[in-house]
Amino acid sequence: MKSLKQIIIILAIVGVLGFFFYLDFSQYLSLEYIKEQQTNFLEFYKENTLLAMGAFTGVYIVSTALSLPGAVILTLLGGALFGLLVGTILVSFASSIGATLAFLVSRLLLRDWVQNKFGSYLKSFNDGVQKDGGFYLFTLRLIPAVPFFVINLVMGLTPMKAITFYGVSQLGMLAGTIVFVNAGTQLAQLDSLSGILSPEIIFSFVLLGIFPFLARKLVGFYKGRRVMSKFKKPKSFDYNMVVIGGGSAGLVTSYIGAATKGKVALIEKHKMGGDCLNTGCVPSKALIRSAKFMADVKKCQKLGFKSAHVDFNFADVMERIQRVIRTIEPHDSIERYTSLGVECHTGEAKIISPYEVSVNGKFLTTRNIVVGTGARPSIPPIDGIDNVEYFTSDTIWDIREQPKNLLVLGGGPIGSELSQAFARLGSNVTQVERNKRLIPKEDPEVSQMVLESFQNDGINVLVGHTPKRFFKRDGKDFLECESNGNSVEVEFDTLLIALGRKANTTGFGLEELGVELTPQKTIKVDEYMKTNIPNIYACGDVAGPYQFTHIAAHQAWYCAVNSMLNPFYGFKVDYSTVPWSTFTDPEVARSGLNEIEAKEQGIPYDVTTYGIDDLDRAIADEAAHGIVKVLTVPGKDKVIGVTIAGLHAGDIISEYVAAMKNGFGMNKILGTIHIYPTLAEANKYAAGNWKKNNITEKALAWGERINRWRRNYV
Repeated sequence: MKSLKQIIIILAIVGVLGFFFYLDFSQYLSLEYIKEQQTNFLEFYKENTLLAMGAFTGVYIVSTALSLPGAVILTLLGGALFGLLVGTILVSFASSIGATLAFLVSRLLLRDWVQNKFGSYLKSFNDGVQKDGGFYLFTLRLIPAVPFFVINLVMGLTPMKAITFYGVSQLGMLAGTIVFVNAGTQLAQLDSLSGILSPEIIFSFVLLGIFPFLARKLVGFYKGRRVMSKFKKPKSFDYNMVVIGGGSAGLVTSYIGAATKGKVALIEKHKMGGDCLNTGCVPSKALIRSAKFMADVKKCQKLGFKSAHVDFNFADVMERIQRVIRTIEPHDSIERYTSLGVECHTGEAKIISPYEVSVNGKFLTTRNIVVGTGARPSIPPIDGIDNVEYFTSDTIWDIREQPKNLLVLGGGPIGSELSQAFARLGSNVTQVERNKRLIPKEDPEVSQMVLESFQNDGINVLVGHTPKRFFKRDGKDFLECESNGNSVEVEFDTLLIALGRKANTTGFGLEELGVELTPQKTIKVDEYMKTNIPNIYACGDVAGPYQFTHIAAHQAWYCAVNSMLNPFYGFKVDYSTVPWSTFTDPEVARSGLNEIEAKEQGIPYDVTTYGIDDLDRAIADEAAHGIVKVLTVPGKDKVIGVTIAGLHAGDIISEYVAAMKNGFGMNKILGTIHIYPTLAEANKYAAGNWKKNNITEKALAWGERINRWRRNYV
């Protein structure tokens, strides 16, 4: 039905345009012609007032709707015939209606094709239009140098509502309409169109066009001043920046601030290095490494050994983890950061005002504050949970006795990594996830690979199970779950909760200052990492939207630089190529879109896959399982997303992250020399598969003809 409408509209437009140009109607839309016929037009108007007004309006609407040349001439004619007031009214409504029709025609005929073809390119533009579309359009309408018909056609490709387009167009074009209609009232004295718009008038329109943006900036500045006026500003500051939190976000912010010769104070109430060093990334990866050794021992026959035995003590493995932490600690220590020029304080910070932070009874005045207080494990409100001893990803590292029956709540990255690690070390592990799949944000086939690996490791994986209550029976602990209307009971002696993390936003003064939070209870920041208080910034887990150490460091750069440049300039944070990895076996790494997200967002894509089971190095390492899955723009080699499941996926994916960041595609990856035999060759072979999939039958036919001719050529 839609295609039929499109065909009818196209035929109608072609017919009207053909009629217009065949009969050379353009000769009637010239300055010379309307000046010659001005007397006749006026006489007709006096005798047929309503008919003349209706005919003029209709012709104007058709002309602008079809983007025919002559809109300026018609506007002058409107002034000459109807005078300034009536002419302005008629032209204003006719031009707006005609523009809206052109807008709708463009949307009907072209938007779907353009969005499907170039959707990934237009996403940021579409988001900008949804946020500031009225401002953009108003500006464009006020500037005469921007072609009228171009605006109509381009805006039709955006998500802007038609009613918004009409209203803003009518308002934005009003000033220009008055100028041209007024010129039309003096038609007899007008010799050329160039005389209507002097450079001064054009400059005035440009100023009017940018006024909405300036006004918004001024409003933002005024709001900021209003917020800050509640607090007494010191005559001078002790510091350029005070950073609260000594995790990845706070450390990087402090380092950059000090490196730019700012005076920086860093406050950490517990341990330098934050969650990543002490309870997160570092200990979990150390545990995973030990667990992988046990897994390799168990598959010793595949590696050419008849048998292998490991005598180990679980407590020794956990002590090794602490040794790894102690080895890395100097990298994040007070001594190191002091040597870098950061003044470090150990104690609880309290934000007194946007200009003042207290610690250990000392008051620090500062021009900017950066909050990097991290997050803590989220504890679900499950009935009976208060009567059960449980561990989290923060506290599990204190145990020295190996869990016999370990229950893990959560099938996300943290829960999955720890489930597999403990299972490989010999614990009986049951993992409960309410979603239908493990690591549910990844594509189904990737989740299935991880599930099968977990089952091979002996993990009892219960997906699609919703925890309902904890209870005791005969002195033993149980969890009751619901699955497909059935009740399932799980016995355990150790409980690990891994259900995400909750931002640390309370207890240090944010509430009292009125710092806004998101619905997810993270600190609300703008694209410059700034809160609603102009000199308070936030980064890392406490700000979201990602809870990765490398993203915390990424955001920290923007916090440091933007706070130092505030209020003169700022850089918008870039999330275009965020990579992450789940360190299970197989390891799962991703950057950009996967198929789930592409379908949800309506973004067209081509899929190219390469099975790592075919990779020589993976075969040699007894790790021949996994996949490289690349999403590209249809018909092009531009990468819009990649998922890799397999050994060292987090390392291998960097090539694709660089490709997406720097704008090179599959052809460049294919043309890059990769060392043989390495796991990174998987990227080259995936690019080779893309090339094979994108060679047209016509190209192959021509290749066959040429080669046949060369075989027979003497």
